[in-house]
Amino acid sequence: MFCCAFMWKSGGEDLQGFYPVRPECQSDVPRTRFKSRAGKTLSARRWHAAFTEDGHLDMEKVLRRIQRGGIHPSIKGAVWEFLSGCYDPDSTFDERTKLRDLRREQYGSWKEECKNMVPVVGSGKYITMAVVSENGQPIEDSSVENQGWIVKTAVTDDRTLQWMLSLHQIGLDVARTDRYLFFYENDINQSKLWDVLAIYTWLNLDIGYVQGMNDICSPMIILFEDEADAFWCFERVMRRLRENFRATATSMGVQTQLGVLSQVIKTVDPRLHQHLEDLDGGEYLFAIRMLMVLFRREFSFLDALYLWELMWAMEYNPNMFATYEELENRNNNNAADDPKLLKRYGKFERKYVNSGNNERHSNTIAVFVVASVLQTKNKRLLKEAKGLDDVVQILGDIAGNLDAKKACKEALKIHEKFLKKVSFYHFF
Repeated sequence: MFCCAFMWKSGGEDLQGFYPVRPECQSDVPRTRFKSRAGKTLSARRWHAAFTEDGHLDMEKVLRRIQRGGIHPSIKGAVWEFLSGCYDPDSTFDERTKLRDLRREQYGSWKEECKNMVPVVGSGKYITMAVVSENGQPIEDSSVENQGWIVKTAVTDDRTLQWMLSLHQIGLDVARTDRYLFFYENDINQSKLWDVLAIYTWLNLDIGYVQGMNDICSPMIILFEDEADAFWCFERVMRRLRENFRATATSMGVQTQLGVLSQVIKTVDPRLHQHLEDLDGGEYLFAIRMLMVLFRREFSFLDALYLWELMWAMEYNPNMFATYEELENRNNNNAADDPKLLKRYGKFERKYVNSGNNERHSNTIAVFVVASVLQTKNKRLLKEAKGLDDVVQILGDIAGNLDAKKACKEALKIHEKFLKKVSFYHFF
């Protein structure tokens, strides 16, 4: 893990050293607000103490600590593997070691498959110029920009062509991803990000590569030393987000969540919703970026990670691993009737378990976090916004000024208010 050691301080530990920013970029990035707090933040000691001797994890205790104060950077990667559904907390150390080895082997196989088509994969370099034209013909003058490699024959397979057409776009995005961090001064680290995104795209051509995936993947490259582990964590996180990136000629998948956001604001703050409607902002397109990259632009790097783990802890479902692995769900039986089992769910997820509502892909906590941001800017939006440009500018001012924990707390309150009002309307 890319970090440096600090002593734990009761007054709050300065963690910026774990993800150092280049000096010339200090003034261009949002300030970091998060500090680890003894007794609140999940520390390495608390994390290791949450395992039994053979490796079963007390997820209830872990979730409670995360929701109270986030995760210390020294263990983020390990904890994220559980939050994202990579591993089952009911598994043992031995079971997880075997699964990790199998996944690393599988990733290596996929990487070799991609490397056989494009030798730049796994070379420590990456592609930034198109290698084939839309009709599959090689682009001969691309070799200088693409590490001396060119496609030598026409590409006739549709799947291969679709993949190859995306590789330079991935490279262009990689070149500008989190460049303010020292970590990406190293070309090898940039190439790892490109490799993971390229391989993920090859395996998910129904979605393909869409700008913004680089912002979701980048933290995994930083948190995990092993590229395969970074890939699997990214793949699991994308299970939650992939539909947002699904695009057609006329729409983006994220518009489903924007529709939910519209209904939420219309329900809990009808005056603000009407004002946005009057400004032709009723489709809430100004919130696309927040939902697509999970507030990466609104928070510093460390604060964004803190927000993610708060949201994932609140949305945690103990059946996630089984669902992703297509196993039989062990914990789904009458969870709403079992208070002990219910505590293994995150605060946000419990509401849906209690209501028996399983159709909730679009009702993620991120939607309600956006709603909480709009609520904090309610007065300014109503008073100062005369057009959509004003809305964008007002929301742009939140960068570095948001408190992740407070935003999540407000999101839960808005969610509670929304559910009550919707239930009331349905009743009548």
